Amino acid sequence: MTKSCILIGAPIDSGQKRAGCLMGPDAYRVAGLGPSITDLGHQVADWGDVILPPLEAASCPNPAVHSLSETIGWTQALAKRTAEALDHGHFPILLGGDHSLALGSVAGAAAHAMRIGRPLFVLWLDAHSDIHTPLTTQSGNLHGTPVAYIAGHQGFEAFPPFPDPVPEDRICLYGIRSVDQAEHAALLKTDMMICDMRVLDERGIIAPLREFLERVHADNGLLHVSLDVDFLDPSIAPAVGTTVPGGTTFREAHLVMELLHESGLVSSLDLVELNPFLDERGKTAKLMVELVGSLMGRKVFDRPTRSF
Repeated sequence: MTKSCILIGAPIDSGQKRAGCLMGPDAYRVAGLGPSITDLGHQVADWGDVILPPLEAASCPNPAVHSLSETIGWTQALAKRTAEALDHGHFPILLGGDHSLALGSVAGAAAHAMRIGRPLFVLWLDAHSDIHTPLTTQSGNLHGTPVAYIAGHQGFEAFPPFPDPVPEDRICLYGIRSVDQAEHAALLKTDMMICDMRVLDERGIIAPLREFLERVHADNGLLHVSLDVDFLDPSIAPAVGTTVPGGTTFREAHLVMELLHESGLVSSLDLVELNPFLDERGKTAKLMVELVGSLMGRKVFDRPTRSF
């Protein structure tokens, strides 16, 4: 099925402290994301980079939290842009930027889903659970909070109210392998589908994902996919400031994307945490572009031969 894809740049660095993610959107463009998608028969329009709106003062009781006003501004702007794309029948692809962009992208997807009366599901492809709140984070990095915001947890009083919190059983954390003590305690209380690397090692890559996709299909849901570079093993994707060994391999990641394509359920996509400053000759950016190709319909036997 042909998609009308909209590229939305989100040059965000405020959700963490390691500079470089703001270069991510241009790295995806240079790596050929647009042409790669059009080569598969889809339409692509680039709406350029979202601009941070005028900021308002904001505060948080947790003194560790930094860049709160900036992150709230990005959340508002990205929610509006994502919802606009979806409301006009497009498939938005958010080019990050750190993972705090999902505070806005998923809010926009939720607003759209609420307007059309369909349930929203979220597939979180990440080494981290990102279930902190502004009150529990010790690092103060708000890129570790989107899942809690999406699920309607307390502690986000400074943020715009989430349009329609996603019930926890509609959220799948897939590939996680780095969880701190506070997050672990929160996960023990959650109804989210938790597919950590232990689960994937025991059950395989396919079975848990198919179970989640079957649930989305049965409920006639929309599916937002949030793909973090650190979902991948750092040996194949070094351009991320939060590397965790033991991630998915090249073949496993492509298989996930192919299954998502075959499901026909994905309605919006985040590409997050790419830090080109940490890359090797564009290796990670090119891999992420290839993964989007698999999500958009490229098959395993269509792989181009690499020159490196």
